[in-house]
This record gives sequence, C-alpha cells and structure tokens, in this order.
Amino acid sequence: MSGNNVSHSNRKSKRTFEVNLQKKRFYIPEEDRWITLRVSASGIRNINKNGISACLKEAREKGYFEG
Repeated sequence: MSGNNVSHSNRKSKRTFEVNLQKKRFYIPEEDRWITLRVSASGIRNINKNGISACLKEAREKGYFEG
C-alpha cells in the first residue's frame, strides 16, 4: 500500500506501508517438531488465538503453505 508522508507544513512525499513480518518459531506437538515461519504480527496473534495446528490446516486449504 502506498500513501504520503505529511510534514508539519503540509508538504507531501510518497511513502509505502510495509507488512510487519517477523521470523517466528512455532512448536507443533502433533508432529513433535519446530517450524520457522515468516509471519505478520497479526498472524502471530491469530496463531495464539486459534492454535498453530488450526492455522496450518487453514493455510494449506487456501494454498498459502505447503509444508
């Protein structure tokens, strides 16, 4: 997504809004192993809320993740 930086004097310059990606290790108890994912901050909150297994299943169904 793109937008503008707006200064105090109201001058505008172009900028981009980047996704807040983090490298995070998650433990999968069913498979007894760790995986490392590049996941957004909101994705980490979703995983904490729904559980890693449910999120991996949903990601595989949508085609985001093949592992």
